[in-house]
Amino acid sequence: MGSEHDYFRALLGKNNCKIALVGATNDKSKYGNIILHHLLGKGYRVYPVNPRAKTIDGIPAYANLSSLPEKVDIVNFVLPPKLGKLTLEEGLKLNLDNFWFQPGAESPEIIEILEKSGKHYLADGSCIMVMSAQRRASA
Repeated sequence: MGSEHDYFRALLGKNNCKIALVGATNDKSKYGNIILHHLLGKGYRVYPVNPRAKTIDGIPAYANLSSLPEKVDIVNFVLPPKLGKLTLEEGLKLNLDNFWFQPGAESPEIIEILEKSGKHYLADGSCIMVMSAQRRASA
C-alpha cells in the first residue's frame, strides 16, 4: 500500500480529526450507520451527510458538504457512485482536500475526476473502519 494510505493513516491519527460521512443513514443494517458508530466510538468528530435526514440516530445530519459547520479533514463516501459524484464535485468546489471512497462507492468516472483534481484520495477498496481500528476512543 502506497503513500496515500500513510497520508490517510496520519490524518486518522490526529486528535481532532473531523470526518464528513456522506451516505450516513438511520438504517442500522447499512454501512452508512455501522461506519458512523464505529468512528464515533473511536473518538472522531463525525458529521453525517444525508439530504433526506434531519438526524442520524439523534446526531444532527447535514444536507450537503456546504452546510457543515466547519471544514473537515476527510470526506468519506458510503453511497452509490452516481450520488457520490455530485458530492465529490461539491467538495472540490469547497476546496476540500481528502476524499475516501468506501468499497463500492467508487467508479472509473470518480477516479478520473480525483486524478485530475490533484487532491488526496483513496478509492481502492480500503475501508476506513479497518484503518481506524487501532485508534483508542478519546475520553
